[in-house]
Amino acid sequence: MKTLSLLVLAIVGLTFTLNAQDISENAIGLRLGDSDGLGAEVSYQRALGDNNRLEADLGWRNSSNFDAFKLTGLYQWVYALDGSFNWYAGAGGGIASFSGKKEFNGNSETAFFVAGDIGIEYNFDIPLLLSLDFRPEFGFGDFTDDLDFDIALGIRYQF
Repeated sequence: MKTLSLLVLAIVGLTFTLNAQDISENAIGLRLGDSDGLGAEVSYQRALGDNNRLEADLGWRNSSNFDAFKLTGLYQWVYALDGSFNWYAGAGGGIASFSGKKEFNGNSETAFFVAGDIGIEYNFDIPLLLSLDFRPEFGFGDFTDDLDFDIALGIRYQF
């Protein structure tokens, strides 16, 4: 019975060791995707534990036709794949604001959206994190009242 108990304890301990990730306390960089026409977003990640984190992304655009910004917040669960590869999934939401100029007759709107996120990342030995993610977003508002799919490459500095 003692041998069986020790064996079970060893297997459970080994399982937790194999599933542990090494996610950085903080990471900041760019998320390069479409972002509903806003383009690149400034992205910040903050670890909350061994396998979860918060991500905040801010995209904005000032053009001759419109000004807009989009702020997204996500809670993510991170899982080890192999070596320095992790995969993650998360959910969250955000707020977007649009202010039209000439072509849009000065129309403006603020809207809310919910978002999901799933992706894969590689954690280099240097403080660099590369990721590729897929983010579906469902908006509530006139200019965001639809389902959008965004695929983006993330480049972040870890500290």
